[in-house]
Amino acid sequence: MKSKVNKILSLITLFTLINCNQQPAERAIEGKTRKELVTFSPKVTGRILEIYVEEGQTVKAGDTLAKLDVPEVSAKIAQAKGATSAARAQAQMARNGATADQVRQLKAKQKGLQEQFQYAQKAYNRARNMYRDSLLSPQNYDEAFAKFQGAKAQLDAANAELHDVQTGTRFEKIEMAEGQANQAMGALQEANVAYSERYIIATNDMEIETISLNKGELATAGFALFSGYIPDTVYFRFTVPESKISHYQKGGNVKMLVNYNKKEISGRIVSIKQLAKYADITTAFPDYNPEDAVYEIKVIPEHRNQLGNLLVNSNVILK
Repeated sequence: MKSKVNKILSLITLFTLINCNQQPAERAIEGKTRKELVTFSPKVTGRILEIYVEEGQTVKAGDTLAKLDVPEVSAKIAQAKGATSAARAQAQMARNGATADQVRQLKAKQKGLQEQFQYAQKAYNRARNMYRDSLLSPQNYDEAFAKFQGAKAQLDAANAELHDVQTGTRFEKIEMAEGQANQAMGALQEANVAYSERYIIATNDMEIETISLNKGELATAGFALFSGYIPDTVYFRFTVPESKISHYQKGGNVKMLVNYNKKEISGRIVSIKQLAKYADITTAFPDYNPEDAVYEIKVIPEHRNQLGNLLVNSNVILK
């Protein structure tokens, strides 16, 4: 019995030594299928009224994806229209100058002040002569002189006002009024542009993967409402340790094998860059030393349009 136990222990020891001497099989370099990602977001905040597309649908540039309700922008348009009309009227009034009625009023005012001035001048001349003959007190003379000076000042002011109206509005006032009109028109244009943004339009072709919100929900400005992939932008991403990177060169041609359909694809390496984080690797079971640097290899297939609907994030083996 003891001899049998010894034999069993000897066999176990032998198998253990054989296994320890065997080198682990070298794993293939695995990567992922990628496509260029694109998202569409509203420029204004609004509630979703309609969604015209579905997940999985391919849309073309210029297609309408959704419609938003933006009542605040409609109110701003009404305000901007009122401000624009008022500013235009101010600018036109500045260019036209005084009306005919205003000119007549100023002429009538000037005529009345002219009569008052002539009367005050005659009264002052009489008072001056009487004052020279000592027939008038200094107090009365000063009163007559003050009335004469006051009438003259009022007449001068009326003449200047009439001359200003007849000459026309100053160009500075005209430019100021036109500037305010342009500012109001700019605000109206801005409001109209914001109102047009209630429609979310596709700016390029896209395979819609995710629609983040549903009809009736509030979409905020800048929120990624639609996300998906740009067609015919397939590329492959591999992570290679420092010990194996010498086998690959930028611009070199490589062969790849798609795991799920066993399709072989030819491609070209377009970039090799070092990764800063261990979490960025694509290999599921890395078999290299932790101190090794890790590099990302980006491969572009030779014929993208012949790949068909290759699944994104599917595993690919780099040969």
